[in-house]
Amino acid sequence: MQVIITGASKGIGKAIAEQFAAAGHTLFICSRSEKGLYDRVADLQTRYPQSTIKARPVDMSVQEEVKAFAAWCLGFGTPDVLVNNAGQFMPGAVHNEPDGTLEQMIQVNLYSAYHLTRSLLPAMMKAQKGHVFNICSIASLHAYPNGGSYSISKFALLGFSKNLREEMKPYGIKVTAVSPGATMSASWDGFEIDPQRIMEAADIAKMVYAASQLSPMAVVEDIILRPQLGDLD
Repeated sequence: MQVIITGASKGIGKAIAEQFAAAGHTLFICSRSEKGLYDRVADLQTRYPQSTIKARPVDMSVQEEVKAFAAWCLGFGTPDVLVNNAGQFMPGAVHNEPDGTLEQMIQVNLYSAYHLTRSLLPAMMKAQKGHVFNICSIASLHAYPNGGSYSISKFALLGFSKNLREEMKPYGIKVTAVSPGATMSASWDGFEIDPQRIMEAADIAKMVYAASQLSPMAVVEDIILRPQLGDLD
């Protein structure tokens, strides 16, 4: 399979890339950090020589770069799997977060997925196959303290997923919204977290990969994962 994964140099995206690479698939990955990205390529290619890893640095908040990345990927063929994982977490509250926070969260967490998916869909629709995974969040499902504009953007990403699911049914394209709770990733840098209270990124990756392996007649519409002891307060 040809698999596109955004934000693949760390966290959940990194774990998803490893899961597909281990199975010998062809990956097209991107992230803003050029060094982190190419370090990731070298690591994956060394450990999983049966896979093919191609990478391109991309700022997913810039529409022109997103479209250029899509065109580059399409130059190698039509993707079978698209994982819209790139995102950013900025804690805050609607009433006092800095001006521009909502715009930034929407740009990074929603528009990145929207523009990349739209650029790839014509080829996928023509092929009558494909699977789009949108990495949403528990913050897509309910409000929580310090969620602010981040939560708003993740609600919007879930809405995008729901609409896309309905639109793509006739074209054989699956759409899955993935809503993880607290997961060990860069979003938690600087916080002291009991490792027993937070999920591993590999947990999410395993679920995404499993959902990608179903027959064409079945789709997992929603994946919701939480730490065994429940959400963090």
